[in-house]
Amino acid sequence: MSVDRAATRSVVTSDDGTRIAVTRRGAGPPVVLVDGALASSRTDPDRPLAEHLAGAFTVYDYDRRGRGDSTDTPPYAPRREVEDLAAVVSAAGVGCHLFGVSAGAALALEATAAGVPVRRLAVYEPPYTGEVVGSADVRRTRNELEALLDDEARGHARYGEAVAQLFTVSGMPKEMVTLLRCTPIWREYEALAPTIAYDLAVLDDGVVPRQRFESIDVPTLVLDGAASPELLRRPARIVACVASAAAYQSLPDQTHDVAPEVLAPVLADFFGSR
Repeated sequence: MSVDRAATRSVVTSDDGTRIAVTRRGAGPPVVLVDGALASSRTDPDRPLAEHLAGAFTVYDYDRRGRGDSTDTPPYAPRREVEDLAAVVSAAGVGCHLFGVSAGAALALEATAAGVPVRRLAVYEPPYTGEVVGSADVRRTRNELEALLDDEARGHARYGEAVAQLFTVSGMPKEMVTLLRCTPIWREYEALAPTIAYDLAVLDDGVVPRQRFESIDVPTLVLDGAASPELLRRPARIVACVASAAAYQSLPDQTHDVAPEVLAPVLADFFGSR
């Protein structure tokens, strides 16, 4: 039986009135995907992971507030993004699975810990880098990024510098950042730059919030890439140890930029388990 993977767009409304744009694909048990930093339906219009999963699941990916076709409502607080995700999960229906990548993994963990009802949770490399470099180093980087973003409000166009710094501290080689700045997608990244502050707020001091995550009792799969730096792999192992029903798996040859064709079968197997 063939599955219609055509994408349909809809909107859900969060508790504070923010309109969250959602794309639905496929048929089967519902799965909600949560993006990391600087990702949206405009920077990643093809959504390859969603396409890979749509053969067995109804996949919902959404533009987080302030991104793509979603609106925004100030002031920002991480709990608002938890409410956004709760609205998407509610629209997806009972028995929803949840997957978050990078900063989206941290948001998915926070939402599950806050009681957003999901059947199974999977996360890939939540970037709690304070576990490796220390919270003081994380605060310094956060202050530098926030200073660049604040300069824009004063009329100094430094969004590009903020994006470049975020990519660099995330492990992207400087040569690659330089090449990326010459591509058309860079303007989309600059447009999303204000949301960098949102991800920083979700990650707080960069240390795994152990007490909150201990309350996560749904089956949880914590993933990392075997070729990723320890900066990203150690936090994954810590989260797996903290959450009470978690398992840990490392994907061979993968980095933070995990290949959808490698990730999708692992998620399908986990979400398809009883």
